[in-house]
Amino acid sequence: MIDLKLLQKDFDGVSRALMRKKVTLETINTLKERSELLKTAKATFEASQAEQNAMSKLFGQYKREGKDINELKAKVDANKAKTAELQESMRQAEESLTTLIMGIPNTPDADVPDGESEDDNVEIKKVLTPKSFDFTPKEHWELAEQNGWIDFERGVKISKSRFSVSYADGARLERALINFMLDFNRERGFVEVSVPVIVNRRSLEATGQLPKFEDDLFKIEDENLFLIPTAEVPLTNFFRDEIISADKLPVLMNGYTPCFRKEAGSAGRDTRGIIRQHQFHKVELVAFTKQENSDKIFDKMVQTASDILTALELPHRLVQLCTGDLGFGAAKTIDLEVWLPGQNTYREISSISNTRDFQARRAKIRYKEGKKNLLVHTLNGSALAVGRTMVALMENGQNEDGSISLPKVLDKYL
Repeated sequence: MIDLKLLQKDFDGVSRALMRKKVTLETINTLKERSELLKTAKATFEASQAEQNAMSKLFGQYKREGKDINELKAKVDANKAKTAELQESMRQAEESLTTLIMGIPNTPDADVPDGESEDDNVEIKKVLTPKSFDFTPKEHWELAEQNGWIDFERGVKISKSRFSVSYADGARLERALINFMLDFNRERGFVEVSVPVIVNRRSLEATGQLPKFEDDLFKIEDENLFLIPTAEVPLTNFFRDEIISADKLPVLMNGYTPCFRKEAGSAGRDTRGIIRQHQFHKVELVAFTKQENSDKIFDKMVQTASDILTALELPHRLVQLCTGDLGFGAAKTIDLEVWLPGQNTYREISSISNTRDFQARRAKIRYKEGKKNLLVHTLNGSALAVGRTMVALMENGQNEDGSISLPKVLDKYL
C-alpha cells in the first residue's frame, strides 16, 4: 500500500511516480479527493470528541457549585449524537479510501527505466555462453515425451489442459532440483520454511494479489480460502501484524511449494509443454530487512538465483524490468532469463523484486528502532521455478540421439 502521508505531503511527486506505473490521472485525483475527505472527517470527529470530553468534565464542577446540570446534560447528549454521526462519516470515508488504495500499485524506484512492455526491459549482463549444437536442437516437450519424463495427455485426462504428469526419471529430476535448490539457498543463509499452500483472503490482500488479481486465483468453494499462486504469500505473511526485533533482521527465508494459477488472459500462450501450467513447483526466497539494507539484500537474492543457474551450467541473462512490465507490488525487479536452444531465445525463470514498504504497510509488519516502530522492507523472488529449470536442463543438455546429459552438481541428488 502506498504511503498516504507522503501522498498528502508530496502529491505531485507521488502522482508522477504512479503515472509511470500506468495509474491514470483520474484515479490519482480521486485518490487525493478521498484522502482529503478522510483527513477532514477525522479532524471534525476529533474536534467534536474533544468538545464532548470538555463538557463531560463540567458535571463535577456544576455539582460543586450547585448549578443546574439539565441544560449541560442536553448539550452533552446532543453532541454525543453528533459525534456518533461524525464517527460514522469518518468510517465511511476511510472505507472508501481503503477500497481505492488497495488497487493502487507500488511506486517504482527512480532508477527503474520507463517503458511500455517487456520489449523495453534493459539487459544488464549475460552469464555463461550458450553452446553450439551440430544438429537442430529439439524443444523440451519433444525431449520429455521421447525420454518418458513427462506425460501431457494423462495430465489432461486426470485434470484438464495445462496440467501434466512427471514420470520416472522426470519425477526424480523434479524432486532432485527441489532438494538442490533448497540446500543451495540454505547454504546462502536462507532458512528453510515449510508453509501452508491454502491461505485466507487477508494473506493475499497483504501481499497484493487481492483484490486486483482474484480472477487468476483458485478459490476453495464455500470457503474464504485460496490456493497460493506463489510461496511469497504464506512466507511474507509469517510476520503479519507483528513487530520484529531489529537485532533479528534481516530474516531470510527459503521455501518450496506447489503453486496454482488460472493463467487468466494467457489463452494461446505456451500451450505446449510446461512453461505455463496451472500447477507448478517453485522454490521461493523471501526477505525482511531494515529499510537501509534492502538494496544489499536485493543484490544477494539476485546473485543467489544466478549462482544456482551457473551451478547447473545454464546460460542466462539478467534483465531490469521497465515500468510497463513491473509487477503490482514491486518497486524494482530484475528478471533472470535462461537460454532455451530449442526455442532459440531467453525465457524468464526467476523474478527478484524489492517491494520496499508496500507489502509491509498492507500487512503491518514493523521493527523497533529505538523508540520508533518502522515498516520493514520485504523482498521476494524465485530460486528457482522448478519446471522451467527442467525445461532448460532438457534443452541445453540434449544430445543428437535425444538423450539428456545432466550437470554433475545433481549427481548426489539422483
